Amino acid sequence: MFVRKKTALWMLVALLFILPACSGGGSTGGASNGGGDDKPAQESKGKKDTTTLRIAWWGGDKRHEYTQQIVDKYQELNPNVKIDVEYAAFDDYWKKLAPQAAANQLPDIVQMDISYIVQYAKNGQLEDLTPYIGNQIKIDDVNDNVISTGKINDVQYGVPTGVNVLGFQYDPELLNKAGVDSIPENWTWDQYEEIAMKVRDAGYVMDGSMAPDIFFHYFLRTHGYSLYNKEGTALGYEDDALFTEFFGRLARLIKEGAVPSQEKLTQTKGILEESEIVKGMGVGVWQWSNQYVGLQAAVNRPMELAPMMGPDMEKGLYMQPSMFWSITSHSKNKEEAAKFIDFWINDVEANKMIKGERGVPISASIKEAIVSELSEPEKQVFDFVAAMEEKSSPMSPAPPVGSPQVIASLADLVEQINYGQMTPEKAAAAFRQEANGILANNK
Repeated sequence: MFVRKKTALWMLVALLFILPACSGGGSTGGASNGGGDDKPAQESKGKKDTTTLRIAWWGGDKRHEYTQQIVDKYQELNPNVKIDVEYAAFDDYWKKLAPQAAANQLPDIVQMDISYIVQYAKNGQLEDLTPYIGNQIKIDDVNDNVISTGKINDVQYGVPTGVNVLGFQYDPELLNKAGVDSIPENWTWDQYEEIAMKVRDAGYVMDGSMAPDIFFHYFLRTHGYSLYNKEGTALGYEDDALFTEFFGRLARLIKEGAVPSQEKLTQTKGILEESEIVKGMGVGVWQWSNQYVGLQAAVNRPMELAPMMGPDMEKGLYMQPSMFWSITSHSKNKEEAAKFIDFWINDVEANKMIKGERGVPISASIKEAIVSELSEPEKQVFDFVAAMEEKSSPMSPAPPVGSPQVIASLADLVEQINYGQMTPEKAAAAFRQEANGILANNK
């Protein structure tokens, strides 16, 4: 299972929490070029009509390259706008953003992760986008369940760059070699376990591990609960038998040799090239849809996507924003920043460059307009997300302040279960105590 690294940043996030909430005025605006430069956005001496924006994002070289091209295109179409860009890898991005937030020098537009948007919003560092929605930012053909993912307590703090959905990405030929013709329609957790045992008997493994917080949260949703309560002050479920059932099953599959051991997962550390599916020994992986294209390229064999297990898959399934664009509260050019976000969402040529790399576009017309530009794996993703969107339910509230620490605690306890060092029952009790202790700080 290949997921973004979040847990290593909890100490940095904690530092961010103790920063005082930003006040509304008298600070360096988003048009500054960093440091102590208080240069206003509206420049003088023949350049008074030039507006300067700063935009920041995380990602790899491919993302940096096409994002710069989109920025260049926007500047070409809007010669009165100058855009300064800032980008970094995921970890470095948040390390850079935290001191900028402390100094009220955040860029005008920032890329936000779902695990951090609540924290920045709570500190008063993000702008309410409600006045711009429907005006500068057009969302006429965006699903309500999608746009609402950027709301915190009914305030719109982010616009999704795109959406993803969970599923099983697998090699159908290997599955057939294990004597399984296809993934059953509306399959259940019991059927998943039965198939995994057949795969093991054929000399393969079923999949890589499921990210504990993401997939346990999905499992809880199928039972009508969530990982956190609505207030973000405690866990969102009371019955620890749910924890025991979910992680007990996964540990049982490890013990039976149907999925990679915890030791192997620790050794490979999520390196794609080291995964069993790339080596031709694993049937598939559980992960977000936007990770499929990269996996397909690494595997270099025909692959397919299958939905999550049930029962009640529709209750558990949700559209996950891959990330958000947010406008910072101290920006002096909020309206122009909103126009750029609209360009990102609704411009056909821009989205031909993006091709869903930041998630499947949220605009229905854009999805239709760029389909001819997509590779076959990209088309598979677009089709899969479209099919799952019809079966999805509204997303749970964004993870609360303290969630990175909660996720770190969960990951540590799950490793102990998988190594046989702790029973699921004891881990369930320990997780409840640790998580509720962390989340109690939000009361």
